[in-house]
Amino acid sequence: MAAHDQGDSVARSLHFSWELSGSGWARYRIWDGSTKHGDSASYCTNALADVLKGVAGLYGLHDVQRFSFDLEPAEERWILRRRNDDVHIAIRRFPDMLTSYDAPDGQGTLVWTSTRPRALLAHAVLTAAEKVWHTHGEEGYLRRWQQHPFPTRELESLRSLHLAVDDCALRHNG
Repeated sequence: MAAHDQGDSVARSLHFSWELSGSGWARYRIWDGSTKHGDSASYCTNALADVLKGVAGLYGLHDVQRFSFDLEPAEERWILRRRNDDVHIAIRRFPDMLTSYDAPDGQGTLVWTSTRPRALLAHAVLTAAEKVWHTHGEEGYLRRWQQHPFPTRELESLRSLHLAVDDCALRHNG
């Protein structure tokens, strides 16, 4: 879904999508108007909850948030670094989640990077998660994702922070 429309500038755009693509699998894409990245995450991690928690964590005291998706067998690690109102997003790929879990970030291959305002990232992730909820509901999500329930608490937390701090004028409803 498109994030805040702060002018038509490519430099200010950010999009994120999350779709349940099969039993225990989700397809996601992130793009910033000039580059994009996508892959499929498995239910071995609570991936959508981890994205929501990671972005919500950028509103707290910590300037860096990390989370990983299990691509079976590869790991895709997202490193979010807050720099004032912007977030530098780096996505690194490791060949095997079982052996790379504690590996330093620099050992992974950089597959996508962008720097965008935190408000754009939060809005894009929030909108994508809301679309998943509207499409599947809690029961449908659990039936498709299998290992983890829909991350309602994480969605509400990010929504609350985004609306309070970023003063977003767009609708966000559960």
